[in-house]
Order: sequence, then C-alpha cells, then structure tokens
Amino acid sequence: MTAAVTTGSLPGVGEIPKVQKRRLPVLPVAALLEAQHTLTAVERFAEKHDGCALPRQEKYYRDLIPLERPRSGEQYAFQVDLDACTGCKACVSACHTLNGLDEHEVWRTVGLLHGGTPTAPALQTLTTACHHCIEPACMHGCPTRAYEKDPITGIVKHLDDQCFGCEYCTLMCPYDAPKYNQARGIVRKCDMCSDRLAHGEAPACVQACPNRAISIQVVEKALVIEACDAQTFVKGAASPEHTLPTTLYKTKKVMPGNMLAADFYRTRPEDSHPPLVVMLTLTQLSVGAFVITLLIDRFSGGAAGNPLVQTAFAIALAVVALAASVFHLGRPKLAWRAFLGFRRSWLSREAIAFALFALFATSYGVVEALPHPSAQAGNASFVRVAPFLQNAAAFAGLLGVFCSVMVYVATRRELWSGTYTGLKFFGTTLLLGAAMVLAVGSWTSGYTQSSVQVSRALVFVVVAVNAIKVMRDLTLLLHFRDTRLSTEKRMALVMLGDLRTATNLRFALAGAGGLVVPALVWQTGFEGRAASTIMLVLLLAAELVERYLFFRAAPASRMPGGIR
Repeated sequence: MTAAVTTGSLPGVGEIPKVQKRRLPVLPVAALLEAQHTLTAVERFAEKHDGCALPRQEKYYRDLIPLERPRSGEQYAFQVDLDACTGCKACVSACHTLNGLDEHEVWRTVGLLHGGTPTAPALQTLTTACHHCIEPACMHGCPTRAYEKDPITGIVKHLDDQCFGCEYCTLMCPYDAPKYNQARGIVRKCDMCSDRLAHGEAPACVQACPNRAISIQVVEKALVIEACDAQTFVKGAASPEHTLPTTLYKTKKVMPGNMLAADFYRTRPEDSHPPLVVMLTLTQLSVGAFVITLLIDRFSGGAAGNPLVQTAFAIALAVVALAASVFHLGRPKLAWRAFLGFRRSWLSREAIAFALFALFATSYGVVEALPHPSAQAGNASFVRVAPFLQNAAAFAGLLGVFCSVMVYVATRRELWSGTYTGLKFFGTTLLLGAAMVLAVGSWTSGYTQSSVQVSRALVFVVVAVNAIKVMRDLTLLLHFRDTRLSTEKRMALVMLGDLRTATNLRFALAGAGGLVVPALVWQTGFEGRAASTIMLVLLLAAELVERYLFFRAAPASRMPGGIR
C-alpha cells in the first residue's frame, strides 16, 4: 500500500515541497482479507456499480438465471439454497414492491422449520412462493380456465381478466399459492416474474436476496417426478405426488427427522364461505324433495300432498340456491363463465348439473300445470313428456349432488374425503328432502290410511339419517383426546375451541329436529302441520350450521409458516 502527500501553491502560503511518496507496511489483517477476498452479494453489487462494469438496473444477477430457455421435457423452476437463506424477507418485500401488490397481499412468504434435540437444536428458515407444478391443481380445478401453463417455460400463469373470483383454486392448491384479492374480486399469484425472465432479467425475489439463496434453474420434468415419488420435497409441506411441485430445495446439512413447521401446533378456523353454505344446503334440499316426491309417486300407493306444489317448492329452493352461489363470486357479472371448464373442473360440472336440474324441473312443473288432455287434447303431447322431464330432473339433481361431493374430494383434504363428504351431502339430501316433503304434504294432503303410512316412512328416514350423521360427527370429536396431533384432532380442537358455540348449536338443533319433534309427527302424520313445519325449520338450521362447520373446521394444507 502507498500513501502520497501532494504539494503546490496556496494563496498566502509559500512554496510547499514537491510530492513525496512513501510506502507503508502491509498489515497482516489487510493481507488476510486480500487473501480471502470473499465478497457478499451486496459487496459484489457495489463493486460492479462503482466500476460501471454493467449498465445500471440490468443483469446484476445474470448468473442466477439460466442462459438458455428450457428444451423439450424441461421447464423453469425456483431453486432455494436453504444454507444461504436467513429469513430476512427481502424477497417478500421485493416481490410486493416490484409487482405492485396491494396492502396485505403477499405472493412469497418465509416460514420456519424447527426440530433436533435440546443439546443439538435445529432451525431452518424457508422461503416459498408458487411451485409452478407439473400438474397444477389450481389450473385443473379452475372453472373459468383462468390458468395456463406455458408450454416452453412451464410457468403457471393466472389470467386476471378471465377470473371471476370463485376462490376454488385457493382450495385446490395444497401449498396456498393463489391468493384472493377481495378489493379486486379475483385471485392472483406469482408468475415467476415471467416478463423479466423473457428479457433476461431475474425475478424480483432473486434480485433482492442478499445471500443469493434464490435462483432460477432449468429442471428436467422426469427428474422432478422421480423426486416427488421419492417424497424428497421439503419437510412440513403437503405430499408432492399429486401436483408435482418443481421448486428445488437444496442443503448440505443433515436435517433431523423431527423437523416440524413453527406453526404446526397452531389450529385456526378456515374461511366460512357463507354463500356456499346456503347454496350447498338448499340445492341438496331441493334435489332431495324432488326425488323423494318422484319415488313416492312411482312406488307408493300413498300420497305426499299435491305433486305440483311439491315441485314448485323444490324449484323455488333451487333458484334461491343458484342465486346465492353468485354472491360468492368476486365478479358476479361473469358468473356465466362457470361452464367454461367442464372438461376438467368439477365446479363447472356442478354448475351445469344444477342448471339442468332447474331447467328440467321447471319444464316438468310447467307441463304439469297445463290443463289435462281430456279438457284440451292439444296438450296431450306435452303431458307425455312429463315423465321424461321428471326423470331427467331427478337424474340431473343427483348428478349435481355427486359433483358437489367431487368438488371437495378433488382438493384432497383428508377430512373432505369421498366417504366423509358423500355421507354429509347425500345425507343432507335425504334428510332435508324427506322433511320438506313431509312439511309440504301436511299442508296439501288429507288424512288417509295411506298418507299416514307415507308420513311415518318419511319420519323414519329423517330419524335414521339424522342419527347416522350425528354419530359420525360425534366420532370425529372423540379424536380430541388423541395423543398425536392428527388431522382429525385438529378438526376436533377447532370445533371444541374457537367454534364451540356453533358445534353446540348444531347438535342441539339436530337433537330437537331429528329426534324430539319427529316423535310428535309420528303420532299425527300429515295432520301435524305445525310439528312437521317446525321439524323442517330445525333440521334446515342444523344442516346450515353443519355446512358452516364443514368449511371452517377442516384443516387446510399449507407451506410451513412462521411464529406469530
């Protein structure tokens, strides 16, 4: 190192000696730093900036993105170096700022894993965003086809203009990547800053990370599938074999086997989705009433009141249910787009099935309301199609209930399995359908021996189905005492904790409407108008609360969270 002393003429000062240079001794510390010469990302940035080696704001992190685009069988993917991640959340801030996100809107999060032993504890921060899966569940479930997977880059993009805000993709994604923006009425998500990548610039999170923990890599899809089959995805996340996430988490450390998410033991209620609660309950009530009326008409010598009135009530409830579903959308004016994804979305199929049910049931009601052919022979052709319309409506309605079951089975939540959800939804169809037919029949039917038999058969259905459903829910609550924090115990903890009032109300209404009042209806049959009506009201309220708990108490899968 050298030091220089400059000389010259200063005003009012005489001649100063000429420049003198003398060499200073090199300190051992300086020599050591020069030998090591390991710069951080921030220092490298400053060095390049000061030296003007590259243009400003361009390609400072060119070494963190691929130089070539993916070839056939490949795609882009995030790579996270867990050893370099410190949890500073610079990536979160950059993603929020450079993508212009709204307040409280977050596309990238930082979680925490912990484990080990008291003598050798382990702690690992974890940054995560959309995994741009090979088989993206969000795209397959979207009813409006608002997602697309780029055939070259593999990036899963959300088409904001196509979305109508049903939030189904937020239920489908096991990693909580799509985020609903209430102010805009649509879902939005990370697209790997595809516009920047297209121009050779790294995504916001990659540019912002001071430790180069995040980068973009080209991965072979076959290797990703093998890794997912081997369950080598990051600890604390949902099983990867269904969606095949492509994010690569690498570390040189040996993670303890007991690593858990920092929020693993935190239980909380999920969103309630009130319009869906009303829609599901009333569609199942409507279908159940229509189908049970048909069965009584075809296979019983008795009567269930005026068939036309029964049909009118079923149609009215179906219309109310479909109208309620529109209020669930962030952009209700685009509700017609629900039919676009019928090829792969169960939500689209559900909408189509219930629309057909309403159409066929209404057509059947109109035909039944026409004058009898004996009075006007010209209507004979319409009357002949009545049985076809009735059967078609019943089939479409039951198909709609089945699609409703599959809408939630497709999410792969453990407590939304086919058995559990099917028992709830078809149980509600039978339970409320029988109660509805009994209540309407009590106001439109006279007292005969056959009507008594029909009414008692309906009461038996109500009591039996209600008992099965209540016993199933009580069985789930018994998991409250489980030693291990299983999914069932999580649900029981929420139902007996934050949702205790709703849980108690559900069982109280089910007990009164499904056991106490039916005993009175059994004695009075169709003559007990007040009792049968009260039974219907109590059971409808019980099923609405049950559907509310169905949404709020079922734990959703997410990436590991942090400490709050």
